[in-house]
Amino acid sequence: MRSDLKKLTEAEWSVMECLWEHSPATGREITEKLEQKEGWNRSTTLTLLSRLEGKGAVTTGNEGGKKTFSPAVQREEAASRETEDFLSRVYKGSVSLMLSAMTQKKALSQNEIDELYAMLKELEGGA
Repeated sequence: MRSDLKKLTEAEWSVMECLWEHSPATGREITEKLEQKEGWNRSTTLTLLSRLEGKGAVTTGNEGGKKTFSPAVQREEAASRETEDFLSRVYKGSVSLMLSAMTQKKALSQNEIDELYAMLKELEGGA
């Protein structure tokens, strides 16, 4: 995972989600999609794209004489970084504390329990 990837704001996540679904895309295409989804104007979207480019999360290209934007990181990589930051900040790095807090508020389905069990067995080397 890239250690230089900076934390993304909620608004930046919205732009990245759009790019992960539709890229490469022009500023106009991204603006239209986010105007429909978020109600943002062109200026807001272009400012966010510029910020993301500065953070190294977005790259630019050129297709048919038009500037295009593409994600420079995969969704999984960004999600992993966010998860690590959250876990470290809120639960001092303890996965068990986080799971305990989460399961006290919401019961897990049998499917979720089975998935967690399978992951733990795999980590333990027993699967």
